[in-house]
Amino acid sequence: MTADSTTTGTLRIDAAGLERLSCTAKADPATGKKVLRAKTICEDGFRNMTYVRELSPLLVGEPPALLGDDSAPNPSETALAALGSCISVGLLANATHRGVTLSKIEVAMEADIDISAVWGVGDLAGDKPLGITEVRCRVTLAGDAEPEVLQQIHDHAIDWSPVVNTFRRPVAVTSALSTD
Repeated sequence: MTADSTTTGTLRIDAAGLERLSCTAKADPATGKKVLRAKTICEDGFRNMTYVRELSPLLVGEPPALLGDDSAPNPSETALAALGSCISVGLLANATHRGVTLSKIEVAMEADIDISAVWGVGDLAGDKPLGITEVRCRVTLAGDAEPEVLQQIHDHAIDWSPVVNTFRRPVAVTSALSTD
């Protein structure tokens, strides 16, 4: 990884907005249930554009070793990016809720994956586990709190992260085919 790991200044979110959101969720837990939508369209080869809300599309591809053009993270790397971002959001929200000011949040991840099945056209023998089998996260925090408090913030953010919990437990996935 070649990302600059230095952060200067204070990392902030709207504390009053966080409190309003928290109070709303506590008063009516049903307000927290949402449906997320995304649409992925193949541009060419393994280049895919994913559309979420009204945002600019997200390019997802493959590296040359997997027949891609190396123009974007692959789907598994994008899943790790979602995981790291979710953990980061949770860390900042939990710190803000506790009145802790953070000056650095860094979530470094690595994952183990066996790609020998090559999308169902490669080595299909045996009971090999498909997908990521282990993720190792290393979180670095800096802020105006003692290490024990930062550890509590870390643990709470990990315990309640939607994406961490998506990785930890089976999720039902269904698919229906439409033909044009």
